[in-house]
Amino acid sequence: MDVRIDRLLLVVGLMILVTGHGLADGPADNSLDQVRRVPKLGIDVPEADRAELTAGLQDLQKKIDHLRQLKSDKVNSLLPDVLIYHRAVDQALRYQELFDAKEIPIAKKLLQQGIQRADELTAGDAPWTRQTGTVVRGYISKLDQTVQPYGLVVPASYKFDGTDKIRLDAWFHGRGELLSELNFVNDRTRYAGPISPANTLTLHLYGRYCNANKLAGEVDLFEALDATKRQYRIDDDRISVRGFSMGGAAAWQFAVHYADQWFAANPGAGFSETPEFLKFFQKETLSPTVYEEKLWRMYDCPGYAANLAQLPTVAYSGDMDIQKQAADIMETAFEREGMKLLHIIGPMTGHQIHPESEKQIEAKLAEWALKGRNRTPAKVQLVTFTLKYNCMYWLTIDGMNEHWSEARVVAEPVDGVLAITTRNVSALSVTPPAGAPKQVRIDGGSALDIPANGSFVREGGAWKAGQLSGLRKKHGLQGPIDDALMDSFIFVKPSGKFRNEMVERWVNAEFEHAVTHWRRQMRGDAIVKLDSEITAEDVANSNLILWGDTQSNSVLAKIADRLPILWTGRDIVVGDRTFDAANHAPVAVYPNPLNPERYVVLNSSFTYREYDYLNNARQVPKLPDWAIVDLRTPPNARYPGKIVDADFFDERWNVKAR
Repeated sequence: MDVRIDRLLLVVGLMILVTGHGLADGPADNSLDQVRRVPKLGIDVPEADRAELTAGLQDLQKKIDHLRQLKSDKVNSLLPDVLIYHRAVDQALRYQELFDAKEIPIAKKLLQQGIQRADELTAGDAPWTRQTGTVVRGYISKLDQTVQPYGLVVPASYKFDGTDKIRLDAWFHGRGELLSELNFVNDRTRYAGPISPANTLTLHLYGRYCNANKLAGEVDLFEALDATKRQYRIDDDRISVRGFSMGGAAAWQFAVHYADQWFAANPGAGFSETPEFLKFFQKETLSPTVYEEKLWRMYDCPGYAANLAQLPTVAYSGDMDIQKQAADIMETAFEREGMKLLHIIGPMTGHQIHPESEKQIEAKLAEWALKGRNRTPAKVQLVTFTLKYNCMYWLTIDGMNEHWSEARVVAEPVDGVLAITTRNVSALSVTPPAGAPKQVRIDGGSALDIPANGSFVREGGAWKAGQLSGLRKKHGLQGPIDDALMDSFIFVKPSGKFRNEMVERWVNAEFEHAVTHWRRQMRGDAIVKLDSEITAEDVANSNLILWGDTQSNSVLAKIADRLPILWTGRDIVVGDRTFDAANHAPVAVYPNPLNPERYVVLNSSFTYREYDYLNNARQVPKLPDWAIVDLRTPPNARYPGKIVDADFFDERWNVKAR
C-alpha cells in the first residue's frame, strides 16, 4: 500500500477511535440545512429505572435540604461536592441525556455516591477531602449559581497535614459530544486521565462541556482553580496549562491570553485559530463579515504569539495527525516574532500522544517546574486585540485607540529609565518590581516619574501621568455582547405589553432559545427574573440581559434615553441610520446606565448558535457590540434573523460614524 494512503487510513482510524463517532465535526457538518443536535437526544429510559432514579434523586435532595438547614460554614463550603451528583443524574434524566443503556447503572451508582457524601457531611466528616488518587469535586459558579464539577488526581505524596505547596497541571479534555455531567463525573471518579506527573496535582476541567474552554468555559478554569486552592496547598508559581485535541486548543488560548499566570504550557494537536483550521480541517468555504473576521481575533492565537516569549511552551503533534496544523501555524507565528517554538513530534503517529514524546514532554515540564514562574521579569511585552486580555506581569494596557486592531507594548530598563514603546495604546499603567527604574520614557518622549498608581495617558500625541476619564471601554467592559455572559448575569423577562406583535413573538422565541441553549451548551441554568423583581443588589452585582422592548420591559424603559441606540414605537435609530421598529429589533451590549461597572444587553445571549456547535473552532462570538435584526427573516442555526446592520461602538461607547 502507498505510504501516504497508509498514513491517511491510520489518521482516519485514530480519529474514529478518539471521537467515538467518526469525523463528526468534518465536512458533513457544513450544511446549514442539516444541523444535527448537539448533544444528541439520549435513549428512552425504562419506566422502572426512571422511577428508581427519581426516587433516588428525591432522597438525595432531602439530604441536601437538611444540610442547608445546618447553616454551617464547613457544610456550605463542601456542599458543592454533594450537589454535583444530584445535578449529574437530574440533568441526564430530565433532558434525555442518558445516551446508552449502560449509563443507567452509572446514574444509580452516582446517586449512591452522592447519598454517601451527604451522610458523611451530615455526620461532620468529609473523607473525600483527604483522599488521594481520583477525586471529583464541585463549585458554585458566579455566572449562574449552578454547581459545576471538576476532577482532581491527588498524588500519594501529598501531605494533607503538611505545609509544602504542590505543583498543579490543569488539563483540558478533548471533544466529547456525549460528555454530560454524568459521564464526566463518572470518568473523573474512575480514571486518572492521560497525564499523571509525579508529585503534581492534576486538575481536570469540565469546561462547561464541549466548547474548547471558551466564554463560560474560559471562566470555568479560574473558578475551578480558585476552588482547588481553597482546599489544597497549590504553588501559584508552578501551575501549567495542558491539553490534547480540543483541549490542545484550550491550552493554546490560555497560554497566549494569560501567559503571566503559568510556569509552562503544553498544547497538543487541536486548533490554534479559526479561519485556516476550518478551511483545512472542515473543508468549509468562509465568507465572514468584517465584524466576524475581527471577532476571530478574540480567540485566534497566532496574533498573540509574542506573549509566549514570557511563557515556556512545548507543543506536541503526531506527524500524521491532520491537527498538526495547529502547531505548524503557531511555529510560523513564532518565527514572525523572531522566536522558535519547541515542537515535539511523535513519529509515525496519528491523533494520539507517542509514548516517547510523552516522556520528553514530562521531562521538559519537570525541568521548567524546578525554576517556576518568574513573577518579576525585567522586560515585559504584551500583544492584545481587546482589553479583555490586557495584563502581563507588571504592565497593563488601560485604553486602546481601536479595539480588534493589534495593540502592542514593550517595556524594559534602558539607561536608567523604563523604556516603553506602544502601538494602538491610549493609556497604560506599570507597577515595576523592586529595583526597577523610577521613571519611564514612553515612545521616545521625555522621562516621566512613575506616579503612585503607575498610570499614564496619551493626550494630543504626548504621554503624561494620568488616567482616561469619562465613559470608556476598559477591561471587563469592552464588549462584545458575549462578554456579558462571562460574569454574573440575570435574564430580565418583560412583564408589560409589547408595542407590536412581531417583536413580541421574536423576543419570546429568542428568550426561550437563550434559556434552552445556555443549559444545553453552557451546562447551566440562567437566572431569570421579571423586570419588576430586579433589585438594587441585582444592578450592583450582575450584568442584566434585558428581554423585550422599551414598553414591555420596565428596566429597559428606565434607561432607554441613555442608550446610544434610540428605540421608539416607530423607529430604531443608530447614528444616521433608521429602521422600522415594527419589524426590526436591536441586540446590543452597553455599560448599564444604572451602574456603569456592569453591562446591560438587549435581547441576546451568547451569539454563536447550533451550526457552530458542530466544530469547536466555530464557537466564537458572531455579533459585535450591536446589531439590527430584520424579524421578517426567521431565526436559523446561525443568526437570530437577518442581520441588516451591525458594528462595534467606538472606544467611548458611541456609535461609529460612517
